[in-house]
Amino acid sequence: MLYEDMRCLVTGGAGFIGSELVKQLVQNRAEVTVLDDFSSGLRENLRGLRAIVMYGDIRDEDFVRKVVHDQEVIFHLAARPFIPSCYLRPKEFFEINAVGTLNLLLAARDYDPEIFVNVSSSEVYGTAQYVPMDEKHPTFPHSTYAVSKLAADRLCYTIFKEQNLPIVIVRPFNTYGPKETHPYIVPTIISQFAKGNRLKLGNLSTSRDLTFVSDTVNALLLAGKAKNAIGETINIGTEKDVSIKELLELIAKIMNIEEYEVELDPRKLRPHDVEKLVASNKKAKEILAWMPKTSLQEGLKKTVDWFMSNNRQWPWELSYLYNGDNEEL
Repeated sequence: MLYEDMRCLVTGGAGFIGSELVKQLVQNRAEVTVLDDFSSGLRENLRGLRAIVMYGDIRDEDFVRKVVHDQEVIFHLAARPFIPSCYLRPKEFFEINAVGTLNLLLAARDYDPEIFVNVSSSEVYGTAQYVPMDEKHPTFPHSTYAVSKLAADRLCYTIFKEQNLPIVIVRPFNTYGPKETHPYIVPTIISQFAKGNRLKLGNLSTSRDLTFVSDTVNALLLAGKAKNAIGETINIGTEKDVSIKELLELIAKIMNIEEYEVELDPRKLRPHDVEKLVASNKKAKEILAWMPKTSLQEGLKKTVDWFMSNNRQWPWELSYLYNGDNEEL
């Protein structure tokens, strides 16, 4: 087993990607600790998984030090991730995503883990200036969320250089799949189709590189054991983008919907949207020996099947489970 008997910390481990990572680490017989403030992550995502769960905030330096002190591998996913919410709470986003990351880095520096995997975001690049987008693509973040994630990346790089902390930065492009905890485009389309054939969506001109959640997590697991990845930034994506129009057609076919109408909902438009994201995964192939295994068609089918077997509800549609802002994509 890749992580057998290793002490692994997953910040944000109750979230969408984080809980899948915890599951796969447990399957690899790791000793897993989860740090989460449950602002959007769910305790039920961890049900049946053997993990120590620590409730707390990464802005709390003393708490962070207590959690970090004996960990061998740190996977840092804790963040405020939902872009529409950053328009309402920009300071909170920056404090958690940037300053919270710095707290973890400084605590880790003092306790010398084998590796610190920082989970970034393709949003730091802004709209593609060329495709596929490699790690040398200019960074031009379009939201406070993206700015805060880029700030965290730069902190990781400088702490790696100045403090010799072994860090790898992983930048997943758009991840989708079952148990999504925020109303992003894939779960939103599925949810609206389940209610009828008239949809209300935001910007329909965008395209994204969609990676199934288990494939994204596989890349994180490989990064956590790749000594040759230390000091590197690595994109995770499929090298293929899909337009919203194409995505609608694929999901409609899977859900046996023959005709539908789409209405523009101005409330779902972003002030400065990213039009196109397409990853180059050349570096992931070379350094991590990683390749996506799940086709878009297969991944969407798995996602729809999970939704249909889960009472046709996402966690963010259940008010007693989710307190986030869910009025926009």
